[in-house]
Amino acid sequence: MKGVTTPPAPPPVDVILPCLDEAEALPWVLARIPPGWRALVVDNGSTDGSADVARALGARVVHEPRRGFGAACHAGLAAATADIVCFCDCDASLDPSLLIPFVREVRAGEADLVLGRRRPHSRSAWPAHARAGNLALARLLRRRTGLRLHDLGPLRAARREPLLALGLTDRRSGYPLQMVVRAADVGWRIAEHDVPYLPRTGSSKVTGTWLGTWQAVRDMSRVLAEPAPPPPAAVPAPVDAHTQDSAPAAQGGTPR
Repeated sequence: MKGVTTPPAPPPVDVILPCLDEAEALPWVLARIPPGWRALVVDNGSTDGSADVARALGARVVHEPRRGFGAACHAGLAAATADIVCFCDCDASLDPSLLIPFVREVRAGEADLVLGRRRPHSRSAWPAHARAGNLALARLLRRRTGLRLHDLGPLRAARREPLLALGLTDRRSGYPLQMVVRAADVGWRIAEHDVPYLPRTGSSKVTGTWLGTWQAVRDMSRVLAEPAPPPPAAVPAPVDAHTQDSAPAAQGGTPR
């Protein structure tokens, strides 16, 4: 009787979850992390016990005292160890299990960065001012990079080392956009897929108000104003010594 061969487990994936006072939403979010994946909850100064809740539910907790969405995301990226990393909001507006096909696409080499295009299930899930700001930024992004994306949502997947190599510097609301802009500048293949967007638990820290939306748009406009990197310098073709020596003879000269 032949032994049963157990297929090897797929490599782990780290899911980075920036968190600021999300104790109420964490149980729902962490319960939807795919089996075998690791949750990294980046506590960005919570006062509601979010870190304790996350730890009790089996997540790894990373503390980032510097406030800012980008600061939390980048702290998670630095702390992650998996080859492929994902990002997801921690407010129960997005289901992290939706990242499974994103990771499959990255792992298969079909895309370098996969983004979720948020499709709200109700009007309250995405306020009008937040949608308007996102639409304006998507148009500016298209003008800057040529990418025909519809959303700059937080649900995304990519390989960790190439992400670090992008040298992301924004630590506020512009971080997600800067990731896309710099990836486009170096020729990454970027894909976008629809994902359901649910009413979040609690109030938004970024786009919950017109003021928050304006600040986010200001941060992102600053990112779009960054100049594109110059094209790589042309490398002179190597000169064949034999060809070089024989060239004068071809022109009627006398070879040395």
